[in-house]
Amino acid sequence: MAYRLRPSEPFTTEFCSVARQQLSKAIGHLEDQPDGPHEAIHDARKRFKRVRSLYRLIQPDAPDFRRQENARIRDIARQLSSVRDATALVETVTYLADFAASPEEKNALETARTTLTARRDRIAAEEHDLPAKIASAIEGCREAIDALDALNLSDTPRKTAKHLGKAWRKQLEKAHAAVSECEKQGGAETYHECRKSGQAYWMHLSLLREIWPSAMQAKQNECKTLVDLLGHEHDLSVLTELADKEPSLFGSGDRLARLLAAIINRQQTLRRDAMEKAQGLLAETPEEEAALIALLWERAAGTSPGKTNRNGAEPRKAEEESALRGAR
Repeated sequence: MAYRLRPSEPFTTEFCSVARQQLSKAIGHLEDQPDGPHEAIHDARKRFKRVRSLYRLIQPDAPDFRRQENARIRDIARQLSSVRDATALVETVTYLADFAASPEEKNALETARTTLTARRDRIAAEEHDLPAKIASAIEGCREAIDALDALNLSDTPRKTAKHLGKAWRKQLEKAHAAVSECEKQGGAETYHECRKSGQAYWMHLSLLREIWPSAMQAKQNECKTLVDLLGHEHDLSVLTELADKEPSLFGSGDRLARLLAAIINRQQTLRRDAMEKAQGLLAETPEEEAALIALLWERAAGTSPGKTNRNGAEPRKAEEESALRGAR
């Protein structure tokens, strides 16, 4: 089963099926560990992000469930983060080396990668309680699956559409606000918020793809590009924070200066490109796009809220054709 909600099915059943599938896959990664525990944790955390984004869609219908289960999944992910975060720093320096402005800068980045690799290995070696953390995470996932048994959502197409539209609008309002803050302030935290909003939007586009497959897929591709840009930007901010806290990790002052220069140069490019992409992606207002999502869901679920005109045409067809134009 794909990470997708089918409007043709009862919403509660479909929602719970998608949630159970993602949580079961997380358990499978953590139990099987085909590429080792750290890669398994990385894969499981991606599933947790999908579950949390899924739960955002039912905030208007089941706020207590969403709050409780979001906190549960968030805490499970946090207890598995230390080695993965250290690995991400190694990957960030490797990525940055591809954009080195000089041989000296590239050498400084290669040295930083060696240092951060040793740091990651040290953290991994010291994490003696990792098996217990993984076992706890698996148990938490099973509890999250059991919690779905008591979930009861609105299943009528009209009510479901209304709730989805409300959740969609709220998420897009966050995204628009985050982009606005990035343009005003440009700090690391504001770009991180923009990235989180972008990730949620990308997942929501995937979840509701069947209501308009071609447009949703196109817009999802654009959103993925934005998320990748902001992901690299965030990783560079985390690397900067480590360099500020532990400058001795990176050797001489000259090497540290070259590392920071490489970070700043690349980060400026990423931020500029991300804002350009975001402006196109968020061309419609949250109200316009949320209304369209609600309309499309209701129609795809088999209930048309409008009437045809005397020529047999649907009166809101023109609105549908013009909406999501940034996806084409």
